[in-house]
Amino acid sequence: MNKYLELGQIVNTKGLKGEVKINSFTEDNTKFERISKVFIKRKETLKEYEIEKVGYNKNQVIIKFKNINTVEEAETLRNSYIVVDREIFGKLPEGVYYIADLIGLEVYTENNEYLGKVDDIFNTGSNDIYVVKDDLGKQKLLPGIDEVIKKIDLEEGKIIVNLIEGL
Repeated sequence: MNKYLELGQIVNTKGLKGEVKINSFTEDNTKFERISKVFIKRKETLKEYEIEKVGYNKNQVIIKFKNINTVEEAETLRNSYIVVDREIFGKLPEGVYYIADLIGLEVYTENNEYLGKVDDIFNTGSNDIYVVKDDLGKQKLLPGIDEVIKKIDLEEGKIIVNLIEGL
């Protein structure tokens, strides 16, 4: 498990006073209001920044960092990632996982047939969809429902699924 979680990506600047627009990777954008410091990840380096103000515009989070006061300074952060130490949010409830922890897990049927690895997870509104890619690059889309996802074992690095009719 990675020590850090990516909360979003800085995609642009906003205004002239150093604010940045962030495409959030979290279901709950108000998480940004509950943290005072984040790391900005560029390439493989992390630098800590203090949050001065959080706002919203449509689907994006707008953040003003302390000591970033011009559009030129904000521009240097574009395409960087907002990262936090996973400990900041505490332990997740039973049966709830960070997507980052599920990507790369091996997926097997209840009969121990290897299907591939979790390549991506996206939400349709009603449930998550697990994109499982086999060694040949063929994708299988699995709904993230209890009837299909039977067991997630982060320690073993695998997910056990029940392939219901139609999958």
